[in-house]
Order: sequence, then structure tokens, then C-alpha cells
Amino acid sequence: MKVNPRDPDAIIVIFGAAVRRDGTPSQTLRHRVAAAAEFGRRFNHPLFIPTGAKGRYGEAEAIVMAGLLQDAGYPPSSILREETGTDTFSSACAATRIIRRIVPAPVFACSSAYHLPRCLLLLRLAGIDARACPPPPVPAATRRWLRWYWRLRETPALPYDALLMIWQRARRRL
Repeated sequence: MKVNPRDPDAIIVIFGAAVRRDGTPSQTLRHRVAAAAEFGRRFNHPLFIPTGAKGRYGEAEAIVMAGLLQDAGYPPSSILREETGTDTFSSACAATRIIRRIVPAPVFACSSAYHLPRCLLLLRLAGIDARACPPPPVPAATRRWLRWYWRLRETPALPYDALLMIWQRARRRL
């Protein structure tokens, strides 16, 4: 793995979302990357770690996100793709391993508002002092029932993934 030679002043981990059947990023993926790109402008040398493996369609989520970051004006040297994470837990584990090999810098997690608490908890349980990147706004057209579905889906996922992370740390796999 080639790491950016210049010391980053922030590490921004972007948690993935779906790539559409035609290979384009979903709206959720676009919004997460846009939020991370905007937040990254606060720093001189941010290092982005987009996470996500190849799903059902198109390229790996991390590759698609890296392209969006480059479209937003960030050079490839400021992007370190993590292409193995198949879910939030495995992405947090993989990002943790990468972060531990980089010069220490503040770490920020970027995801949707409903998903951000789980991302932060997993990184913190893994030993990374992560903070939240401001989440993207929820589009006004998003149906209320869909917003509740996303929140309710996190209810069992958060404690389940937290226990998995604690177990990983106990077994010294992280």
C-alpha cells in the first residue's frame, strides 16, 4: 500500500453506499462524498479513505468514491482507497488497520446522519479517536417512512457490530 508521503493534517474515512446497476453512484454515495469533500476543504492536506468493496454492480464503492473526490478537485495522492470492506464492520476494521500505519492525525468519519453513530462507535471501539464529519443533509424529497426505516435498521446493527468489535479487540485481531 502506498501512503501519501506528505503528512496529512486530517484523515477522513468515508463509509460506502451502493453503486447502481449502471455503475453510477447512488444518491447516498454522492451525498456522503460531497459532505466529505466539503469538510476536507477545512484542511491543508486531508487524506481521504473511501471504503467499500465491489457490490452487485459496477466498480468497488471505494473506486467510485475516489473518482468523485477527484472530480471535486482532490489529487489521487490525497486518496487512499480501502476496497475490501463489505459492510460497516469490515470497513471500520480495514480503515483501522490503514490508519495505524499513517502518521497520526485527527480522524473523522463521514457517513449519513442515521449511520454515523455506528461508524463512530466502531472506530472508537477499535482504538481510533474518531470524530464526526458533518453529515450530508437529508434531501427534502426523501419520504418520512424511508428515513424511519434507515434509523430502525441501525437499532439492531449498532449493538451487534459493537459486540463484534469488542470481540475482535479481545482476540487481538485489530
